Amino acid sequence: MAPENTKIVRKKGKLLKEIIIMTVAMGIAAVAVHYFMQPSGLIVGSISGLSIVIYRLTGIPVSAITFVINLILLVLAYFLIGKEFGLKTVYTALILSPWLALLEWIDGRFGIDPAQLFNFPNGTDYWFYLLGFVLILSGTQAILFNINASTGGLDIIAKIVNKYLHIDIGTSVTVAGAIICCSAFFIPGNSLYLVLLGFVGTFINGIVVDYFSAGINAKKRVCIISPEHEKIRDYMVNQLKRGCTLYPVKGGYSQDDKVELQAILTNEEFAKLMEMIKDQDIHAFITAGRVSEVYGLWLRHSKKHSELDYNRPINI
Repeated sequence: MAPENTKIVRKKGKLLKEIIIMTVAMGIAAVAVHYFMQPSGLIVGSISGLSIVIYRLTGIPVSAITFVINLILLVLAYFLIGKEFGLKTVYTALILSPWLALLEWIDGRFGIDPAQLFNFPNGTDYWFYLLGFVLILSGTQAILFNINASTGGLDIIAKIVNKYLHIDIGTSVTVAGAIICCSAFFIPGNSLYLVLLGFVGTFINGIVVDYFSAGINAKKRVCIISPEHEKIRDYMVNQLKRGCTLYPVKGGYSQDDKVELQAILTNEEFAKLMEMIKDQDIHAFITAGRVSEVYGLWLRHSKKHSELDYNRPINI
């Protein structure tokens, strides 16, 4: 097969894989909204939260409201942000509503009442619903961020505000989320306690997303001092397909001249390196620590191919 055709096949395979990931991830997000957020009455800062407020005021299904709001935001994004707006966000924003509609159909078909799905002896356990929603949704967001996608909605608003008002995206998301939480006051009989709990959930959501993202994208900065550094270097470059840097160092105790090898590796690559060092009985002093970000040139590859990614920050 010609190199051009091979590249096209790989791109199509990657696209198909990402579509499957986005579809499943948004299905999980729909479960979090339908079975945790909606029955509890909690309004966490998100488009889904705003949809639930409108649903409680009008009776229009959440799936339909979410679809309309996301559609409006996508149209605004097209005209106000332009082509830089990713197609992945368009897909994830629009697919949430069909998932919610499917869950509503399943409830009607099997007689499931989301509000009665979890039975608590002393009434509704709002903290259970809040933590369940945040943990499920945050994990979903971390998975989407890992493939450069998002759940849409609030992210679209943040991008528009950032572009025209020059406000930091993180601040934009927080402010927009807080405003949506305040909309819970319009729900008749909604207590201040539930509104404040929504604010807490919005704050916790950001923290948990960072935690999950760190686990998914974790990299290690590895430092190795060994008399067999050339063997380790050869394994990194030719087997792991990773670059490394060699530094001349001097032992503080022995005063011997040595070489320190440094590299940035994924957890899987680090495990393979340690296995190789153990199997070949290589004497080495090794330290490893988590890296928060990588800038500049870093080799990103899969099992079948690799490509260079320039000047792209990798958040960990």
